[in-house]
Amino acid sequence: MQNDANGAEVHPPVGFFESQERAIVGLLCLLAMVHVFVYSAAFPFFNNVDEANHFDLTVKYSHGHLPGGPELVSAESMEYIAIFGSQEFLWKTNLLTNGQLPPPPWTQSPEVIRRYLSANELARQHIVNYENCQPPLYYALSGLWWDLGKGCGFENGRLLYWGRFLNLLLVAALVWVGHAAARTVFPEQVFLRLGVPALLAFIPQTQFYSIENDVLSPLCFGAAFVCLVQWWRADAPTVRLGAVTGLTLAAAYLTKVSNLPLVALSGAVVLFRALCLAKAGKLRAWLPPLGCLAFCALLPILGWMAWTKHAFGDFTGSTTKIAILGWTQKPFADWWHHPIFTPHGLWTFLAGTLATLWQGEFMWHQEPLSFPGVNLVYAVSSMVLTGFALVNLLPRFKAATSAQRQALWLGFLCVCAAVAFLGFVSIIYDFHDCFYPSRDYPYFTSGRLMLGALVPFLLLVVYGLDRVFGFTKKLWPRWLALGGMALFMLVSEIATDWPVFSSQYNWFHL
Repeated sequence: MQNDANGAEVHPPVGFFESQERAIVGLLCLLAMVHVFVYSAAFPFFNNVDEANHFDLTVKYSHGHLPGGPELVSAESMEYIAIFGSQEFLWKTNLLTNGQLPPPPWTQSPEVIRRYLSANELARQHIVNYENCQPPLYYALSGLWWDLGKGCGFENGRLLYWGRFLNLLLVAALVWVGHAAARTVFPEQVFLRLGVPALLAFIPQTQFYSIENDVLSPLCFGAAFVCLVQWWRADAPTVRLGAVTGLTLAAAYLTKVSNLPLVALSGAVVLFRALCLAKAGKLRAWLPPLGCLAFCALLPILGWMAWTKHAFGDFTGSTTKIAILGWTQKPFADWWHHPIFTPHGLWTFLAGTLATLWQGEFMWHQEPLSFPGVNLVYAVSSMVLTGFALVNLLPRFKAATSAQRQALWLGFLCVCAAVAFLGFVSIIYDFHDCFYPSRDYPYFTSGRLMLGALVPFLLLVVYGLDRVFGFTKKLWPRWLALGGMALFMLVSEIATDWPVFSSQYNWFHL
């Protein structure tokens, strides 16, 4: 977009600009892949966010094994953990000899490697993988990817990193979905259409550098969000739209149970739309696509719930995991004594959740891999920009169309549902001696568990950024601010993660 001498906007031919826009989004997808590759290669295995357990499930699924209850970590997985795992995430520097870890096991003699394997085989007999109850979609995909790597000749440490590099494709697809969502909501506003994929390309979310099912959540529910917006706007939705909407919602749940609030909210939106149509006497024409949506969503979800009830004793499988972690449910009367109901506690919860939504939860030598000042910037900017977005959605402001207001309010409800879920889980459990959360820090400030809402969240952030500069129609201040955000993310991530690149245990030292 350009401006003439009088400052008025000059619109280039639509076809020409659309071809440019596709090229820009393609470039952002490529930059996202490079970004994820560099940091996935820099971090050693296995991080503090249960990567070993998720990796074990990948290996099991690669053999076609669906865990039928609590199981030990497999012997094959434990060999990789023993030889290629680093203690840099959880060992404090002062506990190391001369502040240094021993050389990686794979660089040592066969006799030393055998001792590692023998010791870890004894330990394996007591290690239950409490992630066995997780839904299967990510692990089925990563298991196929693992087999493909084997077929390509990768082995040992390079095969491990091949498993992580699946994220390059998933994040590139996420950038594309982010653009599709922005284009659906803001079809005529180029800054908003490109702002969302630009932030996705540079977001320093460490879960994207790990073998984890969290990385698939924003892709699946981002696609579902696009379908929901189209469903809400449609005068006569097609059976195909109903099928795709149902399948994307099912995929979101079958990726991670923590996406259940988003799926439930989506179901409520679909039902509310059906009630509105019934009152208008238009429901009959919607019944085929509505039935197709319900069938495609409910059959996979209920099927998996039935399996977890059979295999783990409850419909989500969480009871077994909670028992292994040592948590207990508090009496209802004790819920209201939680510090989250104080101003300081609420700020601690919201600021921590928003900071980890942007940056992730990795530790390095048992310290959070983040800077307090950077955390504060992410938390405050998220609240301010979301606040600007919501204020400008009020009826007395004319910046957004009716359709855009509906889509953005839906996005806000998605974010609220995800945050409320984390707050609810923080309140109802006594965490006893658990490392995190704990009695001293009884907050589930795990932004990774609300990554499903990442695309709706960034739609609000970019719209809020646009409204900050609502006093001018010129685009260059907006682009400058967006570029500043991207630069801040890149520079702060380099500064934060710089110690990781010198690790002897990472891909660069294989």
